Amino acid sequence: MAKSEGELAVSVLDLVALHPNEAPGAGIARSVDLAQHVEAWGYTRFWLAEHHSIAGIASAATAVLIGHVADATKTIRVGSGGVMLPNHAPLIVAEQFGTLEAMYPGRIDLGLGRAPGGDYQTMRALRRSMAQSGDDFPELLEELRTYLGPDRPGQAVKATPGQNTNVPITLLGSSGFSAQLAARLGLPFAFAAHFAPESLYAAAEMYQRQFRPSETLARPYMMVGVQVVAAETDAEARKLFTTAQQRFLRLIRGQAVELLPPVDSMDELWNPAERAAVQSKLGAAIVGSNVTVKAGLERLVSATGASEVIVVTDTYRHEDRLESYRRVAEISKTVETAVRVG
Repeated sequence: MAKSEGELAVSVLDLVALHPNEAPGAGIARSVDLAQHVEAWGYTRFWLAEHHSIAGIASAATAVLIGHVADATKTIRVGSGGVMLPNHAPLIVAEQFGTLEAMYPGRIDLGLGRAPGGDYQTMRALRRSMAQSGDDFPELLEELRTYLGPDRPGQAVKATPGQNTNVPITLLGSSGFSAQLAARLGLPFAFAAHFAPESLYAAAEMYQRQFRPSETLARPYMMVGVQVVAAETDAEARKLFTTAQQRFLRLIRGQAVELLPPVDSMDELWNPAERAAVQSKLGAAIVGSNVTVKAGLERLVSATGASEVIVVTDTYRHEDRLESYRRVAEISKTVETAVRVG
């Protein structure tokens, strides 16, 4: 179902979260089920994120999962949110996503980030040089776009499949770096406010102000990834949200980040410094009843100029996750954006 002009587009970002001692296949099956539900509810896209060597997250082989989800759905766009480009040779990424585009024409997205997606030891295992800072991301991006675009005169290496597929690229970021690059190249930009909200408004303003029209976009297209939990009441949503809070608490402690049951209060689980750190990471979260979530989405859209919100919802019970996404689908129909560029 296509969104009406001016209606807020909503999408999903999924990390294939696992319960303690759970086999990855069970988490993958839940992700497929979620994708099938949100497709029926009118979500625009279903993205999977590249993370490595993190206990509790099973989305490392991102391109493989994209193919699996695309095969289990019919119309929703499926892609990466994102592939961490410095981890891979651009030719390999072009071949993978060119192949996906050949299999599922018109449904594949390529969201790109420049972070390692793991810690120092993981970077070594990925064969990344310790000298890499992400500053070469623009050059890697240009090489990748060469492999996905039309043949160029004298081009010696070509992606097959990949060449001339023009798989849509979105730049992802949590700072001004990717915002400026996306603006300069006239590409869509997605900000990761679901875990790093500090620079959201500055990056959004920078992207909108510096945007240069391109063959891809005539006007800026801003997307914001944000944690959302919607439930019958504010109190119920806040309790469900303690699962996400526990995940971030365990993350900063260097522990496994499996989904844990919600608790009545976090007070006994964290100290004041940990509480401040978690609340900082989740500062953009929108948690509550339909009325509260609608108000939060309207504030977010008004403050950032976003045309699309990429919703991150991690609850312990799959049923609660489905219910939250169902509610957000209904709420989004009543939230308008200033500009819709499709």
